[in-house]
Amino acid sequence: MPALAPTEFTGEIVWIGHVSDRDAGLTSTSLTEADLTYAGIPGEAHGGLTRPSCSRVVSQHPKGTEIRNVRQLSVVSAEELAEIAADCGLDKLDPTLVGASLVISGIPDFTHLPPSARLQMPDGATLVVDMENRPCHLPAKPINADHPGAGDHFKAAAKGKRGVTAWVEREGRIAVGDAVRLHVPDQRPWQP
Repeated sequence: MPALAPTEFTGEIVWIGHVSDRDAGLTSTSLTEADLTYAGIPGEAHGGLTRPSCSRVVSQHPKGTEIRNVRQLSVVSAEELAEIAADCGLDKLDPTLVGASLVISGIPDFTHLPPSARLQMPDGATLVVDMENRPCHLPAKPINADHPGAGDHFKAAAKGKRGVTAWVEREGRIAVGDAVRLHVPDQRPWQP
C-alpha cells in the first residue's frame, strides 16, 4: 500500500536559481533549466550529499558536525514571495535576492507542506520536502542593495512564507514551465 498520496495540486516551476558561492553572497543566478542529481543542482552552494550542521539543528548536532544534506534546495512559492514583497513595501521581490533554488506557483500554503511531501516533475525527478525554511537576516543585505531599507523588513515579512528546504529523491532535468505534482504522506498528524 502506498505511503504517499498524490494530491489534486499541480504547480509550475516559474524560476530556477543557482547560488555558486555562498561565502561570497546569497544572491542566485537565474537559469532556465537545471539537472537534479542526488547531491542537488551541480555546482550549487547548497548542494552535496552531506553538509556541516548549522544553528537550525544545534539541538541535535554540535555546529559544524557532518550530517546528511536535506537542505540541497530552497524552494519558495511565487504567491508567498509576492506577499513578502508587499510586506517589505515592494511591488515584487526578485528571487535572486533571497538565495532561492526554485520558485513554484500554484500550490497553496506552500511553506507549510508536510515534511516528507514530494514535489514530482513530469520526467519523474522528485524532491522531498525536509521542513519549513525559517527566515533569517541574510537576504536583508542583497535586498537593501537593490531596495534600500526594504531588506530590513524581510525577516518579519517572510515569517511563515519563506518556503521549504528539500533534497533530491530521484534525479532528472527540470525547466521553467515544468509542472510539479504534490504528493503528501498518507498519515494522520502526530497527536502526542
